[in-house]
Amino acid sequence: MKLKNSVALALTLVMFLSCSTNPFTGKKTLAFVSNAELFPTAFAQYNQVLTESKVETGTTRADMIKRVGQRIAVAAERWLNANGQQGYLNDYKWEYNLIDEDIVNAWCMPGGKIVFYTGILPVAENESAIAAIMGHEVAHALANHGQQRMSAGMIQQGLAVVGNVALANDEKTLGIFNQSYGIVSNVGGMLPFSRSHETEADRIGLYLTAIAGYNPDEAANLWRRMAQASGGQAPPEFLSTHPANQTRIDNLTALSPSAKAEAQKFGVTSFRPLGKY
Repeated sequence: MKLKNSVALALTLVMFLSCSTNPFTGKKTLAFVSNAELFPTAFAQYNQVLTESKVETGTTRADMIKRVGQRIAVAAERWLNANGQQGYLNDYKWEYNLIDEDIVNAWCMPGGKIVFYTGILPVAENESAIAAIMGHEVAHALANHGQQRMSAGMIQQGLAVVGNVALANDEKTLGIFNQSYGIVSNVGGMLPFSRSHETEADRIGLYLTAIAGYNPDEAANLWRRMAQASGGQAPPEFLSTHPANQTRIDNLTALSPSAKAEAQKFGVTSFRPLGKY
């Protein structure tokens, strides 16, 4: 028992000392891995993906991805500077690439390295929806969600070690613990943690989309098309890393007026046309 308490106390101390601050919420977040360690690894992984993929360049749609990405990055910098976060993006190295592959997805590495797949373009339908996707992915990077997921994974592994140490002399209970811990920690911890990141990225991304001059109303429309494209094939929300499509649609619809109000603070009183392509 004394050993278990010591390990638990050590984990608590590490968690307390290994925190950063989310610039959008002001809340403390897990940061067992620093950006100085994380960014170079992310950049190397990004370059590896590009070398192994068919990167589309010089086309209208590839140029659109870069244009939208640059506008979202400028919106992020404007927002951060206006809210006392000057220099926050100094270590970010923005890059936007379109990969010719039939995958309905896009992602942003820690530090600002972004990929869109051509498979998501027909579902997006227009530049404003691309901006909503871009804003969401950039928000993940700005809020350090990758850093937090890695840190949470370390806690999950650490608690597994604590359990095994504490139950080392009770073979039957140890077996039950090891069989159930992965499921319980994922469904009760890691999956809700991931869904909270997605919801936060939706909110931050919607603000960035509006500040960049794109109508935030289109984000909910995008997810209506996403839901239709999926054909209803999705796990129950509590077993998913993402909120259900309807949950996202409802949240984005409710958030759109506040995103427009935020954009007005930056002089944005009207929005670009949808920009169908």
